[in-house]
Amino acid sequence: MDKLLRGVKDFQENVFESLKDTFDTLAKGQQPETLFITCSDSRIDPNLVTQTKPGELFVIRNAGNMIPPYSPSSATGEAATVEYAVSALGVKEIIVCGHSQCGAMGGLLDLGNLDALPTVKAWLGNAASTLSTVKQKYPDATGDDLLAHTIQSNVLAQLDNLRTHPSVAAAVATGSLKLTGWVYRFETGEVFRYDEESRLYTTVFGGDGDLLA
Repeated sequence: MDKLLRGVKDFQENVFESLKDTFDTLAKGQQPETLFITCSDSRIDPNLVTQTKPGELFVIRNAGNMIPPYSPSSATGEAATVEYAVSALGVKEIIVCGHSQCGAMGGLLDLGNLDALPTVKAWLGNAASTLSTVKQKYPDATGDDLLAHTIQSNVLAQLDNLRTHPSVAAAVATGSLKLTGWVYRFETGEVFRYDEESRLYTTVFGGDGDLLA
């Protein structure tokens, strides 16, 4: 706690003033262009990775960067946030960003060891299609390669789940919203983007980076 309080003090005394104009503008409302969906993992800082300022990203964070499929009978926090971002704020892009060494995806591959974490185990049900895809497409994968395939596949599965949300489906249909899948490798700082045409992940600058390396 002391470290956090010292951080607040430093922010108020040294950082806030340098961004005062930004916060004066934000006090009048927010206009983020991107909804950034990523994992709760403490090793990920969306604003640091994208070098964005306060007000530029609307963020959802949870274990495994997951968005449950739309259900009219179940109003989740994720569904409400997606709807608000798209219909009220008018974001132009949604990025689902997975990451290397994801503990949630590791848990998905070993559900039998999660009996002591029943809520986590139930939550990972939102990645059931991920697990099915990985088993079918990569039956011989093991170890780090299996985890990497699972991380990548889960990003695509969550993009599919997003498309079941009425606000997202309508905005995509009219061309006002774009959906993008990323994977962040925190060990190297690299970000990989899924390309719909090639159906491959490449570095965001179009290089030939290998996500499994």
